[in-house]
Amino acid sequence: MFDAGRIGGRRAEGRGGGPLAAIVRPTGFVAEQVRRWAILPGMTDQAPPDRDTDRDTDPDGHHLGIDPSWRPATLAVHGGMAPDELTGAVAPPIYQTSTFMQDAVGQPRGGWEYARTGNPTRARLEASVAALEGAAHGLAFASGSATTAAIAALALPGEEVLLSDDLYGGTFRLFERVLRDMGVTARYLDMAADDSALAKALTDRTRLVWLETPSNPHLEIIDIAAVAAQVGRHVGARGERPILVCDNTFASPMSQQPLGLGADIVFHSATKYLAGHSDTICGALATSRDDLFERLKFLQNAIGAVPGPFDCFLVLRGIRTLELRVERHSANAMAVAQALTARDDVAVLNYPGVVDGRHAHPQAALAARQMRHSGGMISFEPAARDGRSPEERARRFCEGTRIFALAESLGGVESLLEVPATMTHGAVAGSQLDVSPALVRLSVGIEDPADLIADVLQALDRA
Repeated sequence: MFDAGRIGGRRAEGRGGGPLAAIVRPTGFVAEQVRRWAILPGMTDQAPPDRDTDRDTDPDGHHLGIDPSWRPATLAVHGGMAPDELTGAVAPPIYQTSTFMQDAVGQPRGGWEYARTGNPTRARLEASVAALEGAAHGLAFASGSATTAAIAALALPGEEVLLSDDLYGGTFRLFERVLRDMGVTARYLDMAADDSALAKALTDRTRLVWLETPSNPHLEIIDIAAVAAQVGRHVGARGERPILVCDNTFASPMSQQPLGLGADIVFHSATKYLAGHSDTICGALATSRDDLFERLKFLQNAIGAVPGPFDCFLVLRGIRTLELRVERHSANAMAVAQALTARDDVAVLNYPGVVDGRHAHPQAALAARQMRHSGGMISFEPAARDGRSPEERARRFCEGTRIFALAESLGGVESLLEVPATMTHGAVAGSQLDVSPALVRLSVGIEDPADLIADVLQALDRA
């Protein structure tokens, strides 16, 4: 776990300046502004007693630390990725180990004890995510679902969680088929279209308020700052303000930073845009609240759903190109969305970047204010045509593309598509979150946009 002053359960100061003076204790940033940074010592190797550590304590911190003027794209390349202090390797080593030799009984070297509790490669990933989200702390997990479960464990039996009513099917499954049996109640609200829904639903039992924005699969946009203001005025479970949680998977930190808008916890399925290459499963969260970090860090270790070092390396490698990829994903998605808007056989189109016409997104203005990019995700429903129903055409479309691969997941460099009702959102069938069987979800990759548009149009023509 990453804590900008604590390593492996021990404070970092007084240990000889340590090796990866890398990351940060930011208080949060919005858009491209980074407001405050501090230097974190001691994340990779433990400096021997006779080692010269003058370079590690450079007051400017520029050789290993983060410059306060750096923008998100620079943070993506350098956050958590300072050169290895032992060798100078600009690609830091992967600590593929399950345990660490101790100097004496109860004296772990550099604070490293056991890899479930902490691993230097994982610490780099946690530092990177914290830096990108403008947070003081980061934690990494074995998957996005493991991250979801750890955050949900902040609610105890008898307490309730209020969630936006368009979200990942696995989140619904966890709350309805696992946590409800344990006494945690979940209710689902339209927080995108109904400004009064949350205020009416908050009670003295509310422990968490949970958002997805943009949402999965309908790409709804929720005003994070407005929700934070409502939550901030309410006294919920335990006589405390409810904790505001935001799933930032669809946007990525390159598009929005929910903590800067008032969220308490932001999390990702790092499998998706953060890693970006469809080759690993991982999850991550960030927070600037010390109390939440301490509890979540305990849950991370106690439950043990942590990623392996190589998975952490793969996500770190992906993050270094995150800004470039998100820009290309968004530009390509806009091009595909515009091509779809011109079709008279598209009944419904959901894309936050469409600002006018019959498919204009209802929260397009909010998306423009809250996000730097419109994102790489689109969903749409084909209209009935030539005696075929929308559902049949949706299936034929998904089975007829040549570049878009029919597969679950999203956010990779390659374009993917699916039918959520049958695939990622099967768990919500028959509920108030039910998804139309005709809805198609596109994860638009970074291929040439002309080829992607041609693929979509030929598949629609044949559907």
